[in-house]
Amino acid sequence: MQSHSNRFDALRLLWPWLPLWITAALAAIFMHGPMPMYSTRTLSVAWEMWHQHSFIVPMLNGAPYSDKTPMLYWLIHAGWAIAGVGDIWPRVLEVMMGAAELVLATVLARRLFPERVAVAQATPWVLCAFTYAFLFGLQTMYEVLLAACVLAALVSLTPSSRREAPRFIGFALALGIGLLTKGPVMLLHVAFPWLLGPLWNDWARRESRRWYAGGLLAVLTGCAMLLAWALTAASIGGPAYREQLLFHQTAGRVVEAFAHAKPLWWYLPVLPLLVFPFALWPRLWFALCALRRPFEPGLRFVFAWLVPVLLVFSLISGKQPYYLLPECAGFALLFAAAVTRWQPNHASLATSRWLSPWPLAVLAVGAGLFLMALPQLIAHGLIRDTQLVALGAFSTAFGVLYLLLGGLLLPGRSELHRIALVGLLGAVAANGLFTLTWWPAFDLKPVAVLLARAEAQGRPVANLETYDGQFDFLGRLTLPIAQLSEGESVQVWAKAHPQGLIVSYPATVTSLDRRIALYVQPFRGVWLTIWPASELAAGREGLPKAN
Repeated sequence: MQSHSNRFDALRLLWPWLPLWITAALAAIFMHGPMPMYSTRTLSVAWEMWHQHSFIVPMLNGAPYSDKTPMLYWLIHAGWAIAGVGDIWPRVLEVMMGAAELVLATVLARRLFPERVAVAQATPWVLCAFTYAFLFGLQTMYEVLLAACVLAALVSLTPSSRREAPRFIGFALALGIGLLTKGPVMLLHVAFPWLLGPLWNDWARRESRRWYAGGLLAVLTGCAMLLAWALTAASIGGPAYREQLLFHQTAGRVVEAFAHAKPLWWYLPVLPLLVFPFALWPRLWFALCALRRPFEPGLRFVFAWLVPVLLVFSLISGKQPYYLLPECAGFALLFAAAVTRWQPNHASLATSRWLSPWPLAVLAVGAGLFLMALPQLIAHGLIRDTQLVALGAFSTAFGVLYLLLGGLLLPGRSELHRIALVGLLGAVAANGLFTLTWWPAFDLKPVAVLLARAEAQGRPVANLETYDGQFDFLGRLTLPIAQLSEGESVQVWAKAHPQGLIVSYPATVTSLDRRIALYVQPFRGVWLTIWPASELAAGREGLPKAN
């Protein structure tokens, strides 16, 4: 009877946020095609591995690709083996991994705060509404799978109602899969909660030898899983690939990691972006400031996780907002724990209004009014920016929507859930407006189809600038695309391949360019053009230059 009750309680924790988030994610991820360069590159690597039957060594543009480990590609291949090659399964896979991340975050909250069910109820609402994480999760990228692996590893370390000791087998498997997803960086995301275990875990404090011995064995097992693949791939991929994989991707990056290419404080202004829309909720900031020692074990766990990771990633020179996506669950735990505990000492109507998410409401209403006024501003010549002009065709309806979302944030009960709903719907709406207006300048499908037709006709293709595989999957290309540098190499290649095509990305195009080029389209703030090599072989004036 107790087992059925626990199962019912677990299912109740998933309602209604899980079906709501899955519906929103599926609607958003199918609005437009794969985004260059992240999604197109990932899918192209998976496609080349599939086409060349190279399931151990990742491939890109006809050569071994040493930048990434293969777990995500294998998962994509598993779906393709059943349903055939296409971009539907990779999108569904991303949604499934995102849902797994949310469920694991809920389980982690339930274990860390066993006496406070409200934390487990609030955590997924906070996490599913983080706008940056939601929109980036629409990419076919490694971070969502990595985040799920990080949470699975951390869940394995935490005590449950039935078992106080950690589950080191689960910890080892999650580590191994995470390492095969994005390499050694996986260890940075999970090492500190384990190393600092006695600070938050009673079992680790009592059984410190078993805690560290079992954890070390799990880490070695996970590393052995990565090493087994790496050594096998190195033996297959050849000397150049072996050098890149075993040395440049490890020792080389470690040596360069602390060169401070970006300043130590770089992540500080990024954090509000990562936790938007909750960054604009005054009640949350008061609740965080009200946290006092001694902290409960769950909070000690969160601090042992977030603080060292933020410090280490701040020291590393290469910095990107999405590097911290696995820690979004940690921020959700922290926010949920703080808000569900704190109550203002002198609650009143005036106090409640100032603690409400009024800054977010102002932003939503302001965005709505601007979008509604945009067509008139364009008509009167007050706005001429091409990007904003493109929004004008559809902005009115979206402006009304954002006004309604702002209205949902009026002071009242269930503020956390209403903020989450506004954040989620606002992100889906923003993605929809992007699709209707700006997506054509990102859509590489027409170009890929043209290049596929050229390949079928036996016409070679070259790309002026570094090639990131953006056309391979979309056009199901099977031959490498030559990479050219600006200047003489273009002439040499064009003369050697007079029937070929050259893709370039000039900052501007002229009317003459439009007449001579086979294809012209706006592309991410520049232009994408395709030229017959015969036009460039003699060094025609106006030769396209790398942007």
